[in-house]
Amino acid sequence: MKAIQLILITLTTLSACTKKDYSPITPKSADTITTTKPMTDPVTYLALGDSYTIGERVPQSQSFPYQLTTLLNSFKLDVENPDIIAVTGWTTDDLISAISRSDFKNKKYDFVTLLIGVNDQYQHRSKENYRTKFAQLLHTAIDFAKGDTSKVFVLSIPDWGVTPFAGGRDSVIGPDIDEFNAINKQEAAKAHVPNYIDINPISKKAATDLTLVADDGLHPSGAMYKLWVDALVPEVRKRLQ
Repeated sequence: MKAIQLILITLTTLSACTKKDYSPITPKSADTITTTKPMTDPVTYLALGDSYTIGERVPQSQSFPYQLTTLLNSFKLDVENPDIIAVTGWTTDDLISAISRSDFKNKKYDFVTLLIGVNDQYQHRSKENYRTKFAQLLHTAIDFAKGDTSKVFVLSIPDWGVTPFAGGRDSVIGPDIDEFNAINKQEAAKAHVPNYIDINPISKKAATDLTLVADDGLHPSGAMYKLWVDALVPEVRKRLQ
């Protein structure tokens, strides 16, 4: 398996997020996942997003793209470690800008995941801007996936309002996130992307189970990411096999 370039991960919580320059790095050997694979052409995977994609506050191997890769490989699908364009604090505008500067911008992939929008919501960006920029990112993801809409997987925005960091503001945060998710679901349907994975209900489990929250009281733990992957894997397998 070839060496993978990744994003420089910042260790800030959402409240202290600032825009970071995209700077791919080689993962530490301790974090690299190895799997015995059959002699076939490897499956390539690109993950686009923010802190939820890089796995803020958890080891790289526990981020959802790496857990997804590992589980798919257990089914002998021969998936390479993912290329990732994501940084904590990124909005849709930041992700668009980073892609244009990325070393991966001219590559094509066998499948792509897109999870973006929590920072648009947190920073009180307009929903009109989110709709426009999410639609742009979705079409970029389709282009990365060789024009095949069935190989793009949109994940809904999780509900951080149930976390300790939110301080009991779930009745305000949750409905606002629901409105952002209504937008990304509508845009996925307009673009004929059939794979919409609604992880928002899963994320609400953190309200009663703190093992699903990382040590910053905000971001998901590896256990939460596993629940997301369990929901995502059947759809990815169906499209790849």
